[in-house]
Amino acid sequence: MMRVVERFAAFAEAYRARPIEPQVLHHAKRAVIDWHAALYPGSVVPPATLLERALAEEIGHDTVGNESHLADGRRANVRAAALINGAAAHTAEVDDIYREGIYHPGAPTIAAALAVAQSRGAPGEAFLRAVIVGYEISTRIAGAMGRAHYKYWHNTGTIGCFGAASSAAEALGLDRARFAHALATAATFAAGLQQAFRSDSMSKPMHAGRAAEAGVTAALGAAEGVTGALDIMEGEAGFGRAMGYGDEGEAPDWDRALATLGEDFHICKMTFKNHACCGHAFAAIDGALVLKEKMRVAAGDIERVRVGGYRATLEVAGIADPATAAEARFSTPYLVATALTHGSVRLAAFEPSRLENEQTRSLMRRVELALDPAVDAAFPAQRSARIAIESRDGRRDEHFQPTRKGDPDMPLSDAELDAKYLELAAPVLGEVKARAQLARLWTLERQSRP
Repeated sequence: MMRVVERFAAFAEAYRARPIEPQVLHHAKRAVIDWHAALYPGSVVPPATLLERALAEEIGHDTVGNESHLADGRRANVRAAALINGAAAHTAEVDDIYREGIYHPGAPTIAAALAVAQSRGAPGEAFLRAVIVGYEISTRIAGAMGRAHYKYWHNTGTIGCFGAASSAAEALGLDRARFAHALATAATFAAGLQQAFRSDSMSKPMHAGRAAEAGVTAALGAAEGVTGALDIMEGEAGFGRAMGYGDEGEAPDWDRALATLGEDFHICKMTFKNHACCGHAFAAIDGALVLKEKMRVAAGDIERVRVGGYRATLEVAGIADPATAAEARFSTPYLVATALTHGSVRLAAFEPSRLENEQTRSLMRRVELALDPAVDAAFPAQRSARIAIESRDGRRDEHFQPTRKGDPDMPLSDAELDAKYLELAAPVLGEVKARAQLARLWTLERQSRP
């Protein structure tokens, strides 16, 4: 019987003979547009700017091997481009989510696909095909690893290695055997600890960048004959056992993960973020805004807010008193309070003046977080929250927010995705250039290069 990585590789090889279905193509372009929306604001701040200084010898030289590009158009070698662009796309916390896998596939997968496609002069359609393959393989691994993996690991760092390796291997056109070895090597590169974003650090976006670089390295090595352990996923000391067994000892179900591969395309079921922060706070933000409107209460007239969420809302996005922008993005009390005070959670929510806003800070101290067992039981397939608001005049009401704006069951429209892209890209590129880039991205399958 074929090993897990061989079965994934067989899918990729067989998929090359199939035309990309219109719906899948459309959603792949949506994913790429959303990735660029996240890339540009992240490219002008640390850690991307610091990585550019650290890797200066690998950037900006018009030499053979430096055909990949950074967000500002400068040339870089393929691994430096994957690393820096991958980190940049995960920095502003606006990149996409595969809900069932607790995973941001775009940042590492698209960074790797783009770096390799540019380095090889691949056309736009080939680049999109690589993105699709990377999403389909890595999201299934993410779903199989489940909540047990997310207890300690950052899925975008760990699972992202597979997205990057798959997309890079596809962009390189690796045959089935070499594709499988790329995945096998990527498995042993997988890393990224949750502790890195439970306190203030720049490590979280670098998880995505490192995953992109690791996947590219694994694929480039496999192209030259570097081999990996083909039983790495299901082996006794492999990825599944080491990083995915639950408290009850249940193993990842690889047969189930592979069952619909090539038939049910996960890239068509992505969550595109509507808030610039940790997705575990989204349902609470959405629900609080709905309830505020329903009660017709001003932020200054709110006595108390109670948020019932799933465990990750408390453990990952539960920072009670954030001191920095990085911490504020993982503070549901702050995020709910700033949404109620200012009406939204965009990039401006993390500017110093907003972080220090006394009305927001005062309300933040009156936001209570609690575990809601019913909400937690539905995670990760459903990301919900139960919100209660008490006003100073004695009124109280509750609202159950069943999903998040941007989830597949409440998606951003193409027009809303365009607006998100322009909001985030135009301040970096300029309005005219951003709009021209957007028009080009919507026609990628007809472009001679990505």
